[in-house]
Amino acid sequence: MENTVTTQKFFAGQIGKVMESIAPLTWFMNDSPYARLRDEPGVYDFALGNPHEMPLEGITAALQKWSIPQNKDWFAYKMNEPGSQEVVARSLRHRLGVAFEPEDVLMTNGAFAAITVAMTALTDPGDEILYVSPPWFFYVPIILSRHGTAVRVPCDRHSFDLDLEAIREAITAHTRAIIVNTPNNPTGRIYPPETLRALAGLLTERSHHFGRPIYLLSDEAYSHILYDGVTFHTPAEFYPNTLLLYTYGKTLLAPGQRLGYIALPASMPQREALRNALFTAQMVTGYAFPNALLQHALPDLEGLSIAIPRLQARRDRMVKALRDDGYQLHAPEGTFYLLVRSPLEDDQAFINLLGEENILCLPGASFEMPGYFRISLTANDEMVEKSLPGFTRAFARAKKSRPE
Repeated sequence: MENTVTTQKFFAGQIGKVMESIAPLTWFMNDSPYARLRDEPGVYDFALGNPHEMPLEGITAALQKWSIPQNKDWFAYKMNEPGSQEVVARSLRHRLGVAFEPEDVLMTNGAFAAITVAMTALTDPGDEILYVSPPWFFYVPIILSRHGTAVRVPCDRHSFDLDLEAIREAITAHTRAIIVNTPNNPTGRIYPPETLRALAGLLTERSHHFGRPIYLLSDEAYSHILYDGVTFHTPAEFYPNTLLLYTYGKTLLAPGQRLGYIALPASMPQREALRNALFTAQMVTGYAFPNALLQHALPDLEGLSIAIPRLQARRDRMVKALRDDGYQLHAPEGTFYLLVRSPLEDDQAFINLLGEENILCLPGASFEMPGYFRISLTANDEMVEKSLPGFTRAFARAKKSRPE
C-alpha cells in the first residue's frame, strides 16, 4: 500500500484522514488480484455486488416506455417529484406497516447520496456518529468528510446482532446519530424486533438524558433481499427519530442506475425542520436528486426484483460446498453476501491465493474484519460451479502453508 501512503502524505488534513480510512479498499481496487484480473476472461468475480447476468427485462421496458417525452419539461431539472414521493410513501406503508407521508420522502441518487445527505444535514463539527462494525466501507469516510467523529461499536461477534451494552457505553453528550444497517452488509444479519425495540428504548433514554435527540440512520438497502421466509422490521417501527435510507440498486441489481430515497416516519418530532435541512443538503452535496428518467419510471420499477429464490439456492449451494471444504461461515438471513473466515490470518494474503485460482473476493480488512473475506452471490450459477474446485484448492494450499 506504498502508493496509498504516499498520496495520503501529499494531501494533509481531513482528506488525508478520509483516504486513510479507505486504504484497504484502495489497495483492493488498485493493487490486488481484482485490479489485475477483473476484466480477464475466465475469471470468477465474487468481489462486488455487480450483475453477472443480463438485467431484468422490466428495467429496460420501463426506461424505454418513460423515455418518450410527454411535455416540454420531461427532462428538465428534477427534485423531490410528487409522483415519486407518492409511490415511495405508498410502498413503505404497505410493506412495513408504518405511516409515511409523501412530503417526508426525499428522492436521492442512490443510498450513497442518501447517507451523505443525511450526514450533511445532521452533523456539526465535533459531533459523534456511532456505526456498527463491521460496516459498509464508506460509512467512516462519509462521517469524516462531514467533519464528524466516527465512533466504532463492534457487533456481537457470535450472533452478529447489535451489542446494546457496547452502544450504551459509546453514547456521549456529543453523540448525534447511529447508523444501523439491516439486513447487514457483510454479515447478512437481520436485526430482530426485540433488538430494535431495545435499541429504541436505549436511544430514547439517552436522548432525554443529554437533552437532544439521537437520530437513527437506518440503511435498508437490502430490505427486499430476505431468505427462508423471514420477516423484515424497520427501526422506524420502534423509534420515531429514524431516517430510513434506501436504494433500488440492490433489489433491481442495477447499481449503476442511481435511484434511492430518505424517508421520515410520520411519528418523527419536528420532521418539517429536518425535511428542510435535508432538502438544503441535497442541493449543496452536488444536486443529489435522481435524474428525470428514473423518477418518471419509478412506478414501474418499484414492483421489480431480482429472483430471491435463485439467490437463496445459490447461497445454499455455496454454503454447503465451502463448509465441506473446511471453511467456517454461516448462512446469511438477507443480502447477497457470504462472510467467510479466512483460513489464513492474513486475509489479504488469502485473497492473493484465491487470485491465483482466478477467484476474486473482497478481503475483510476492507470492512474492519481482518481474517475474513466476503463473497458476492451476484455471480451467476455457472461461475459458482466452475469456481468451487478453485476454492477447494486454495483452502488446501492455505492449510498446508500454516505452521502446525
